[in-house]
Amino acid sequence: MNADASQIIARDAATPNEAAEVAGFAPVDLYQRREKIFTRQIEGRFQRLRLYSGWPLLLGYFLVPWLEWGDRQAVLFDLPARQFHVLFVTFWPQDFVLLGALLIIAAFALFTVTSVVGRIWCGYTCPQTVWTAIYMWIEQVAEGPRHARVRLDRAPWGWEKIRKRGLKHGMWLGWAFFTGFTFVGYFTPIRELVTSLVTFEVGTWSAFWIAFFTAATYFNAGWLREQVCIYMCPYARFQSAMFDKDTLIVSYDTARGEPRGRGQSRDGLGDCIDCMLCVQVCPTGIDIRDGLQYQCIGCAHCIDACADIMTKVGKPTGLIRYTTEHELEGGRSQLLRGRVVGYGIALLVMCGVFVNVLLNRDLVGIDVLRERGELYRVEAATVRNDYALKLINKAQSATRLAIDVQASVPVEVIGATDIEIEGGEVLNVPISLVLPRDALTVPSVDVRFRICDVAGHCNEEISRFLGPVR
Repeated sequence: MNADASQIIARDAATPNEAAEVAGFAPVDLYQRREKIFTRQIEGRFQRLRLYSGWPLLLGYFLVPWLEWGDRQAVLFDLPARQFHVLFVTFWPQDFVLLGALLIIAAFALFTVTSVVGRIWCGYTCPQTVWTAIYMWIEQVAEGPRHARVRLDRAPWGWEKIRKRGLKHGMWLGWAFFTGFTFVGYFTPIRELVTSLVTFEVGTWSAFWIAFFTAATYFNAGWLREQVCIYMCPYARFQSAMFDKDTLIVSYDTARGEPRGRGQSRDGLGDCIDCMLCVQVCPTGIDIRDGLQYQCIGCAHCIDACADIMTKVGKPTGLIRYTTEHELEGGRSQLLRGRVVGYGIALLVMCGVFVNVLLNRDLVGIDVLRERGELYRVEAATVRNDYALKLINKAQSATRLAIDVQASVPVEVIGATDIEIEGGEVLNVPISLVLPRDALTVPSVDVRFRICDVAGHCNEEISRFLGPVR
């Protein structure tokens, strides 16, 4: 802006907002009322792709809790028993470091994918996107197409409006209950959960969490919708840090489309006929023609809508398309670049380390606790220490555990040293160590408790043998 323009704005504008409008900027009210979004149904290539990618994940979510693995549920996060079963693997609290590593790997995978193909996760596989699409479909079934929903929303309350809104919210709540019940079924055996619901004997906590996740689904997918993506999801905010000019994004070809306009005569106008269909199908209510915006989830609704219009008016498709900034500027995109290579190498290294740790993790665990009653017991010429060994069999099959005690002085072991333990079982084994009093020349001695199963998997823990000070 030059000095003359600044003087004109300062002289003619009475308020800062007026000055901004004169300068070509529209003020934004951060507390403005939310505008309702009535999406138009659209079909196309990318919507079929979303259907093929979303339904397998949806069916997997609802069907996995019903799968059996041996005599238990295939995927079950048993919080009371502190066991997390995933097919043939059982994870224990000691394995939580693996969960942390898995979350880090998932984050780097998301970074890698985003740097190459943008927000494909948000547009095609994010649960919020999938569930919101289902709720929008239910809304169309209950209230009709977009123009009918707009008319119904503006109409006064009457029997017809109550009937249609009641049908919509009833279907919303039904799907939300199905979702919440299934989610709780990952933490409580789902067959037992069904029986308890049918017989009205469901536990208080199970009922609470079913109600909680039912309400969360109902409000997130039914009422909040795009607000979750725009304001609540942090991914929309930091995605720009992973974008560059070679990242695939949904873009409007300004050079080809502008100046936009309607009418039979296209002299001096671009290919965009300003039909507004790209705005009407957008689930977040943005106009993609305004450029890349953080609200865009890359769902490609606008691409399919524009392609349909271009076909009808006899123009080539691609006015709105998946592309990169370099391609829009007439250049060529580069797939292998420093950021992508760096993310990829880090992801491969982390996956390799994770698989190695998972395959070589200890399948037997031991915790050594000293008895709290007394530090030691003096009996004639000996000193005795009592311990409680907590033995864990992380494998799915029964095995025998051999207990070996090692110390710098000879100790006598009192108690069982050969233990039969079932798969996934936790045993508390009492054991005592006895040492000649004359052999104890210091107040404490390190003692190594070592357990091994028949397959050679071993684990150990060090404790202390205490005695009187000489």
